[in-house]
Amino acid sequence: METESLVETLEAAGLSPYQAEAYVALLELGTASATDVAEASGVPAPRIYDVLRTLEEREYIETYEAGSLQARAHSPSVVLEDLRRRADRLEAAAEEVEQRWEQPELEAGGASIVTRFRTVIERAEAFIEEASHQILLSTTTANLRRLAPALRDATDRGVSVRVSVHTDDANERPDPTLFEDICMEARHRPLPAPFVALADRRQASFAHHPDFYDRYGVLVNDRTHTYVFYWYFLTTLWEPWKSVYDASEPGLPIEHLDVRHLVRDLRELGWQNAPIRLRVEGYETDTGEECTVEGTVVDVRVPFASEADTGFELAGQVTVDLDVDGEHVSVGGWGAIVEDVEGTRLTIVDAPIE
Repeated sequence: METESLVETLEAAGLSPYQAEAYVALLELGTASATDVAEASGVPAPRIYDVLRTLEEREYIETYEAGSLQARAHSPSVVLEDLRRRADRLEAAAEEVEQRWEQPELEAGGASIVTRFRTVIERAEAFIEEASHQILLSTTTANLRRLAPALRDATDRGVSVRVSVHTDDANERPDPTLFEDICMEARHRPLPAPFVALADRRQASFAHHPDFYDRYGVLVNDRTHTYVFYWYFLTTLWEPWKSVYDASEPGLPIEHLDVRHLVRDLRELGWQNAPIRLRVEGYETDTGEECTVEGTVVDVRVPFASEADTGFELAGQVTVDLDVDGEHVSVGGWGAIVEDVEGTRLTIVDAPIE
Protein backbone atom coordinates (compact mmCIF):
# COMPACT_ATOMS: atom_id res chain seq x y z
CA MET A 1 0.00 0.00 0.00
CA GLU A 2 1.36 3.41 -0.94
CA THR A 3 1.97 6.04 1.75
CA GLU A 4 -0.95 8.17 0.58
CA SER A 5 -3.32 5.18 0.70
CA LEU A 6 -2.07 4.20 4.15
CA VAL A 7 -2.67 7.72 5.44
CA GLU A 8 -6.20 7.72 4.00
CA THR A 9 -6.93 4.33 5.57
CA LEU A 10 -5.72 5.50 8.99
CA GLU A 11 -7.95 8.53 8.66
CA ALA A 12 -10.88 6.21 7.92
CA ALA A 13 -9.91 4.30 11.07
CA GLY A 14 -10.35 7.40 13.22
CA LEU A 15 -7.12 9.41 13.08
CA SER A 16 -7.14 13.05 12.05
CA PRO A 17 -5.22 13.92 8.86
CA TYR A 18 -2.32 15.40 10.89
CA GLN A 19 -2.27 12.37 13.23
CA ALA A 20 -2.21 9.94 10.32
CA GLU A 21 0.58 11.87 8.54
CA ALA A 22 2.69 12.07 11.70
CA TYR A 23 2.26 8.39 12.57
CA VAL A 24 3.21 7.22 9.07
CA ALA A 25 6.25 9.49 9.15
CA LEU A 26 7.33 7.99 12.50
CA LEU A 27 6.94 4.46 11.11
CA GLU A 28 9.50 5.41 8.46
CA LEU A 29 11.82 7.44 10.74
CA GLY A 30 11.80 5.05 13.68
CA THR A 31 12.81 7.61 16.32
CA ALA A 32 12.90 11.33 15.63
CA SER A 33 12.54 14.71 17.23
CA ALA A 34 9.25 16.55 17.07
CA THR A 35 10.82 18.99 14.62
CA ASP A 36 11.93 16.19 12.29
CA VAL A 37 8.50 14.56 12.45
CA ALA A 38 6.85 17.85 11.54
CA GLU A 39 9.21 18.32 8.62
CA ALA A 40 8.80 14.74 7.34
CA SER A 41 5.03 14.68 7.68
CA GLY A 42 4.11 18.20 6.62
CA VAL A 43 2.35 18.88 9.92
CA PRO A 44 2.76 22.58 10.91
CA ALA A 45 5.44 22.93 13.61
CA PRO A 46 3.10 24.71 16.10
CA ARG A 47 0.67 21.73 15.86
CA ILE A 48 3.12 18.83 16.04
CA TYR A 49 3.31 18.72 19.85
CA ASP A 50 -0.47 18.37 20.26
CA VAL A 51 -0.53 15.77 17.49
CA LEU A 52 2.20 13.66 19.11
CA ARG A 53 0.54 13.96 22.52
CA THR A 54 -2.75 12.65 21.13
CA LEU A 55 -1.02 9.75 19.37
CA GLU A 56 0.67 8.88 22.64
CA GLU A 57 -2.67 8.88 24.49
CA ARG A 58 -3.95 6.39 21.92
CA GLU A 59 -0.83 4.27 22.49
CA TYR A 60 0.30 4.58 18.90
CA ILE A 61 3.62 6.19 19.93
CA GLU A 62 5.64 7.18 22.98
CA THR A 63 7.55 10.42 23.62
CA TYR A 64 10.47 11.29 25.85
CA GLU A 65 12.86 14.21 26.51
CA ALA A 66 16.43 14.05 25.24
CA GLY A 67 17.41 17.69 24.94
CA SER A 68 14.24 18.12 22.90
CA LEU A 69 11.00 16.20 22.59
CA GLN A 70 11.64 12.86 20.90
CA ALA A 71 9.07 10.36 19.60
CA ARG A 72 9.08 6.79 18.41
CA ALA A 73 6.39 4.39 17.27
CA HIS A 74 5.18 1.76 19.72
CA SER A 75 5.16 -1.92 18.85
CA PRO A 76 2.31 -2.09 16.33
CA SER A 77 0.33 -4.63 18.36
CA VAL A 78 -1.97 -1.99 19.85
CA VAL A 79 -2.44 -0.33 16.48
CA LEU A 80 -3.08 -3.64 14.76
CA GLU A 81 -5.63 -4.64 17.37
CA ASP A 82 -7.40 -1.31 16.97
CA LEU A 83 -7.43 -1.55 13.19
CA ARG A 84 -8.64 -5.14 13.16
CA ARG A 85 -11.39 -4.34 15.67
CA ARG A 86 -12.52 -1.48 13.45
CA ALA A 87 -12.33 -3.74 10.39
CA ASP A 88 -14.53 -6.30 12.12
CA ARG A 89 -17.05 -3.62 13.00
CA LEU A 90 -17.06 -2.34 9.41
CA GLU A 91 -17.54 -5.89 8.09
CA ALA A 92 -20.38 -6.47 10.54
CA ALA A 93 -21.93 -3.15 9.53
CA ALA A 94 -21.65 -4.10 5.85
CA GLU A 95 -23.43 -7.40 6.50
CA GLU A 96 -26.11 -5.67 8.54
CA VAL A 97 -26.71 -3.10 5.81
CA GLU A 98 -27.00 -5.90 3.25
CA GLN A 99 -29.35 -7.90 5.45
CA ARG A 100 -31.60 -4.96 6.25
CA TRP A 101 -31.75 -3.99 2.59
CA GLU A 102 -32.33 -7.52 1.30
CA GLN A 103 -34.43 -8.88 4.16
CA PRO A 104 -36.87 -6.20 5.30
CA GLU A 105 -38.88 -7.24 8.32
CA LEU A 106 -42.26 -8.44 7.13
CA GLU A 107 -45.13 -7.02 9.09
CA ALA A 108 -48.50 -8.73 9.11
CA GLY A 109 -50.19 -7.99 5.81
CA GLY A 110 -46.88 -7.02 4.23
CA ALA A 111 -45.05 -7.99 1.06
CA SER A 112 -41.56 -7.19 -0.18
CA ILE A 113 -39.63 -7.48 -3.44
CA VAL A 114 -36.02 -8.66 -3.11
CA THR A 115 -33.26 -9.08 -5.66
CA ARG A 116 -31.23 -12.01 -4.38
CA PHE A 117 -32.22 -15.67 -4.18
CA ARG A 118 -30.20 -16.06 -0.99
CA THR A 119 -32.69 -13.75 0.71
CA VAL A 120 -35.63 -15.79 -0.57
CA ILE A 121 -34.32 -19.13 0.66
CA GLU A 122 -33.16 -17.73 4.01
CA ARG A 123 -36.61 -16.28 4.62
CA ALA A 124 -38.19 -19.57 3.52
CA GLU A 125 -36.03 -21.36 6.08
CA ALA A 126 -37.25 -18.96 8.77
CA PHE A 127 -40.88 -19.53 7.72
CA ILE A 128 -40.36 -23.30 7.95
CA GLU A 129 -38.80 -23.00 11.40
CA GLU A 130 -41.82 -21.02 12.63
CA ALA A 131 -44.56 -23.11 10.97
CA SER A 132 -47.04 -24.96 13.15
CA HIS A 133 -49.55 -26.46 10.67
CA GLN A 134 -48.58 -26.84 7.05
CA ILE A 135 -45.64 -26.35 4.68
CA LEU A 136 -45.81 -26.56 0.88
CA LEU A 137 -42.52 -26.39 -0.99
CA SER A 138 -41.45 -26.32 -4.64
CA THR A 139 -37.69 -26.60 -5.04
CA THR A 140 -34.70 -28.27 -6.66
CA THR A 141 -32.99 -31.23 -5.02
CA ALA A 142 -30.00 -29.03 -4.13
CA ASN A 143 -32.11 -26.48 -2.26
CA LEU A 144 -34.15 -29.28 -0.67
CA ARG A 145 -30.94 -30.62 0.88
CA ARG A 146 -30.21 -27.17 2.27
CA LEU A 147 -33.67 -26.91 3.82
CA ALA A 148 -33.77 -30.54 4.98
CA PRO A 149 -32.80 -29.87 8.64
CA ALA A 150 -35.54 -27.27 9.06
CA LEU A 151 -38.07 -29.52 7.29
CA ARG A 152 -37.09 -32.48 9.45
CA ASP A 153 -37.61 -30.43 12.60
CA ALA A 154 -41.00 -29.26 11.30
CA THR A 155 -42.07 -32.83 10.55
CA ASP A 156 -40.96 -33.93 14.02
CA ARG A 157 -43.20 -31.33 15.65
CA GLY A 158 -46.23 -32.47 13.66
CA VAL A 159 -46.28 -30.01 10.76
CA SER A 160 -47.75 -31.41 7.54
CA VAL A 161 -45.04 -31.03 4.85
CA ARG A 162 -45.45 -31.64 1.12
CA VAL A 163 -42.70 -31.13 -1.43
CA SER A 164 -42.74 -30.71 -5.20
CA VAL A 165 -39.24 -31.28 -6.62
CA HIS A 166 -38.49 -30.00 -10.10
CA THR A 167 -35.64 -31.08 -12.36
CA ASP A 168 -34.40 -29.64 -15.66
CA ASP A 169 -33.92 -33.11 -17.11
CA ALA A 170 -37.13 -35.07 -17.69
CA ASN A 171 -35.20 -38.31 -17.22
CA GLU A 172 -33.75 -37.26 -13.87
CA ARG A 173 -35.85 -38.82 -11.14
CA PRO A 174 -35.15 -37.78 -7.52
CA ASP A 175 -34.02 -40.48 -5.10
CA PRO A 176 -36.92 -41.29 -2.72
CA THR A 177 -34.49 -41.48 0.22
CA LEU A 178 -34.01 -37.73 -0.18
CA PHE A 179 -37.50 -37.22 1.30
CA GLU A 180 -37.28 -39.57 4.26
CA ASP A 181 -38.26 -37.91 7.56
CA ILE A 182 -38.69 -34.46 5.97
CA CYS A 183 -42.14 -34.62 4.37
CA MET A 184 -45.39 -36.56 4.18
CA GLU A 185 -45.52 -36.67 0.38
CA ALA A 186 -43.32 -35.61 -2.53
CA ARG A 187 -44.06 -35.20 -6.21
CA HIS A 188 -41.75 -34.76 -9.17
CA ARG A 189 -42.18 -32.13 -11.88
CA PRO A 190 -39.73 -32.92 -14.76
CA LEU A 191 -39.64 -29.27 -15.83
CA PRO A 192 -37.98 -26.12 -14.47
CA ALA A 193 -40.16 -24.27 -12.00
CA PRO A 194 -40.01 -21.36 -9.55
CA PHE A 195 -39.00 -21.77 -5.94
CA VAL A 196 -42.10 -21.54 -3.74
CA ALA A 197 -42.36 -22.02 0.01
CA LEU A 198 -45.70 -21.58 1.80
CA ALA A 199 -46.08 -21.80 5.57
CA ASP A 200 -49.31 -21.97 7.55
CA ARG A 201 -51.33 -20.40 4.73
CA ARG A 202 -49.93 -17.02 5.71
CA GLN A 203 -46.31 -16.71 4.63
CA ALA A 204 -44.86 -17.15 1.15
CA SER A 205 -41.36 -17.02 -0.29
CA PHE A 206 -41.11 -17.03 -4.08
CA ALA A 207 -38.36 -16.74 -6.69
CA HIS A 208 -38.26 -17.32 -10.44
CA HIS A 209 -36.27 -20.17 -11.92
CA PRO A 210 -32.61 -19.00 -12.16
CA ASP A 211 -32.72 -19.02 -15.98
CA PHE A 212 -35.68 -16.64 -16.10
CA TYR A 213 -34.74 -13.30 -17.64
CA ASP A 214 -36.40 -11.19 -14.93
CA ARG A 215 -34.83 -12.25 -11.63
CA TYR A 216 -36.45 -11.15 -8.41
CA GLY A 217 -38.10 -12.62 -5.35
CA VAL A 218 -41.29 -11.98 -3.42
CA LEU A 219 -41.74 -12.32 0.34
CA VAL A 220 -45.27 -12.29 1.74
CA ASN A 221 -46.73 -12.28 5.24
CA ASP A 222 -50.39 -12.09 4.35
CA ARG A 223 -53.15 -14.71 3.90
CA THR A 224 -54.73 -13.05 0.88
CA HIS A 225 -51.56 -12.83 -1.21
CA THR A 226 -50.33 -16.24 -0.04
CA TYR A 227 -53.64 -17.67 -1.26
CA VAL A 228 -52.65 -16.76 -4.83
CA PHE A 229 -49.33 -18.61 -4.48
CA TYR A 230 -51.18 -21.58 -3.02
CA TRP A 231 -53.37 -21.92 -6.10
CA TYR A 232 -50.33 -21.67 -8.33
CA PHE A 233 -48.64 -24.40 -6.29
CA LEU A 234 -51.72 -26.62 -6.33
CA THR A 235 -52.60 -26.32 -10.02
CA THR A 236 -49.14 -26.12 -11.59
CA LEU A 237 -46.61 -27.64 -9.21
CA TRP A 238 -48.61 -30.34 -7.42
CA GLU A 239 -51.84 -31.69 -8.88
CA PRO A 240 -50.61 -32.67 -12.40
CA TRP A 241 -47.56 -34.63 -11.20
CA LYS A 242 -47.05 -38.14 -9.89
CA SER A 243 -46.05 -38.94 -6.36
CA VAL A 244 -42.48 -40.20 -5.87
CA TYR A 245 -42.66 -40.54 -2.10
CA ASP A 246 -45.49 -41.13 0.35
CA ALA A 247 -44.84 -41.54 4.07
CA SER A 248 -48.46 -42.23 5.02
CA GLU A 249 -49.25 -45.70 6.29
CA PRO A 250 -51.88 -47.83 4.51
CA GLY A 251 -55.33 -47.57 6.01
CA LEU A 252 -56.47 -45.01 8.53
CA PRO A 253 -56.01 -42.20 9.35
CA ILE A 254 -55.86 -40.47 5.94
CA GLU A 255 -54.76 -36.83 5.92
CA HIS A 256 -55.61 -34.46 3.07
CA LEU A 257 -53.92 -31.39 1.67
CA ASP A 258 -57.15 -29.61 0.77
CA VAL A 259 -60.91 -30.05 1.07
CA ARG A 260 -60.99 -30.75 -2.68
CA HIS A 261 -58.68 -33.73 -2.26
CA LEU A 262 -60.85 -34.85 0.63
CA VAL A 263 -63.98 -34.79 -1.53
CA ARG A 264 -62.28 -37.00 -4.10
CA ASP A 265 -61.53 -39.61 -1.42
CA LEU A 266 -65.00 -39.34 0.06
CA ARG A 267 -66.44 -40.23 -3.34
CA GLU A 268 -64.16 -43.24 -3.64
CA LEU A 269 -65.09 -44.40 -0.15
CA GLY A 270 -68.80 -44.02 -0.87
CA TRP A 271 -69.63 -41.63 1.95
CA GLN A 272 -73.38 -41.87 1.22
CA ASN A 273 -73.42 -45.61 1.97
CA ALA A 274 -71.36 -45.83 5.16
CA PRO A 275 -70.51 -43.46 7.99
CA ILE A 276 -67.18 -41.67 7.60
CA ARG A 277 -65.72 -39.82 10.55
CA LEU A 278 -63.62 -36.72 9.89
CA ARG A 279 -61.37 -34.66 12.14
CA VAL A 280 -60.87 -31.07 11.02
CA GLU A 281 -58.21 -28.70 12.32
CA GLY A 282 -58.57 -25.12 11.18
CA TYR A 283 -60.11 -21.76 11.98
CA GLU A 284 -63.60 -20.57 12.83
CA THR A 285 -64.52 -18.30 9.95
CA ASP A 286 -66.50 -15.84 12.08
CA THR A 287 -63.80 -15.29 14.74
CA GLY A 288 -60.53 -16.45 13.18
CA GLU A 289 -59.86 -18.57 16.25
CA GLU A 290 -58.13 -21.94 15.87
CA CYS A 291 -60.39 -24.93 16.37
CA THR A 292 -60.60 -28.70 16.06
CA VAL A 293 -63.88 -30.48 15.35
CA GLU A 294 -64.68 -34.13 14.70
CA GLY A 295 -67.86 -35.54 13.31
CA THR A 296 -69.61 -37.72 10.75
CA VAL A 297 -69.85 -36.65 7.09
CA VAL A 298 -73.49 -36.00 6.23
CA ASP A 299 -73.18 -34.11 2.94
CA VAL A 300 -70.70 -33.11 0.22
CA ARG A 301 -71.52 -30.04 -1.81
CA VAL A 302 -69.66 -29.40 -5.06
CA PRO A 303 -70.43 -27.12 -8.02
CA PHE A 304 -70.34 -29.90 -10.64
CA ALA A 305 -72.02 -33.26 -10.98
CA SER A 306 -68.72 -35.13 -11.27
CA GLU A 307 -65.03 -34.51 -11.18
CA ALA A 308 -64.92 -35.30 -14.89
CA ASP A 309 -66.64 -31.98 -15.56
CA THR A 310 -63.52 -30.08 -14.45
CA GLY A 311 -60.72 -32.64 -14.18
CA PHE A 312 -60.41 -31.54 -10.56
CA GLU A 313 -62.72 -29.56 -8.30
CA LEU A 314 -60.84 -26.30 -8.81
CA ALA A 315 -63.74 -23.93 -9.35
CA GLY A 316 -66.64 -22.94 -7.19
CA GLN A 317 -67.61 -23.71 -3.63
CA VAL A 318 -66.66 -27.10 -2.18
CA THR A 319 -68.13 -27.88 1.23
CA VAL A 320 -68.23 -30.90 3.50
CA ASP A 321 -70.99 -30.98 6.12
CA LEU A 322 -70.48 -32.74 9.43
CA ASP A 323 -72.69 -33.89 12.25
CA VAL A 324 -70.70 -32.99 15.36
CA ASP A 325 -72.57 -34.40 18.37
CA GLY A 326 -75.90 -33.42 16.86
CA GLU A 327 -74.71 -30.01 15.65
CA HIS A 328 -74.29 -29.14 11.98
CA VAL A 329 -70.81 -27.82 11.06
CA SER A 330 -69.85 -26.90 7.49
CA VAL A 331 -66.21 -27.14 6.44
CA GLY A 332 -64.54 -25.33 3.54
CA GLY A 333 -61.01 -25.01 2.22
CA TRP A 334 -58.47 -22.21 2.21
CA GLY A 335 -60.24 -18.87 2.11
CA ALA A 336 -63.57 -20.27 3.29
CA ILE A 337 -66.08 -17.53 4.05
CA VAL A 338 -69.59 -18.96 4.06
CA GLU A 339 -68.70 -22.21 5.92
CA ASP A 340 -68.33 -22.50 9.68
CA VAL A 341 -64.74 -23.74 9.58
CA GLU A 342 -61.80 -23.22 7.23
CA GLY A 343 -60.06 -26.59 7.30
CA THR A 344 -56.25 -26.60 7.32
CA ARG A 345 -55.81 -30.29 8.15
CA LEU A 346 -58.58 -32.74 7.23
CA THR A 347 -58.15 -36.29 8.43
CA ILE A 348 -60.41 -39.26 7.86
CA VAL A 349 -60.19 -41.10 11.17
CA ASP A 350 -62.83 -43.80 10.61
CA ALA A 351 -64.22 -45.24 7.40
CA PRO A 352 -65.18 -48.63 5.90
CA ILE A 353 -61.78 -49.52 4.40
CA GLU A 354 -61.12 -53.14 3.58
